[in-house]
Amino acid sequence: MAQPVPRITDPQAIPVIGIDDHLPPVAPAALTAPALRALFAAPPAFEPEIPGDGGRFAPGRAATPAAVLVPLVMRAHGLQVLLTQRTPHLRDHAGQVSFPGGRAEPHDADAVATALRETEEEVGLARRHIEVIGTLPVYRTVTSYVVTPVVGLVQPDFDLALDANEVAEAFEVPLAFLMAPANHHRHRFEWDGHARQFLSMPWTRPGGQAPYFIWGATAAMLRNLYGFLAGAR
Repeated sequence: MAQPVPRITDPQAIPVIGIDDHLPPVAPAALTAPALRALFAAPPAFEPEIPGDGGRFAPGRAATPAAVLVPLVMRAHGLQVLLTQRTPHLRDHAGQVSFPGGRAEPHDADAVATALRETEEEVGLARRHIEVIGTLPVYRTVTSYVVTPVVGLVQPDFDLALDANEVAEAFEVPLAFLMAPANHHRHRFEWDGHARQFLSMPWTRPGGQAPYFIWGATAAMLRNLYGFLAGAR
């Protein structure tokens, strides 16, 4: 029987064992709206590097379908990934940096509908601003969510209205930064003779005082996006 994975309460305290600067960044020409539209219109065969932990933290907890939006905001200076900082009191993934999204509801037609609905509810980003261009393979979280990442291009003329119960902050990170493995840090911790690794992508806003610590499921899905884009060269 698989051993339960201890909950990580302070991921920044887990040692960094390596940085993936030996891997090339995705070329700038591939990080444009036209290039991404073309790639998702005819996606190559792809196996995600990090499929997830499959509910090892909560054995016996039923798998819950969910979806997130990977919102790529089409700014004049390049694509930006819109992320959220979750509020600290939530049951799952409290205080973490996340994509907007959440669990599927019975009335959702599919994962795309879930991602768009949850995004509008969480951050007020109306679906009229979003052009869905494709999906990535599902990611299975330690808390037994089976998450479909839905990739969308976002027109920049939007206003956000955050759900204060779920979202403490929304911010944007350059896609080029996240698609450069030199910014991907590998962490490792051990418990009861077992080991677990996870990625982080700390990012500091220009003029900011401290980095946003992007890690866990969000970092893993971004790494899978990197693999999808890098493998298409």
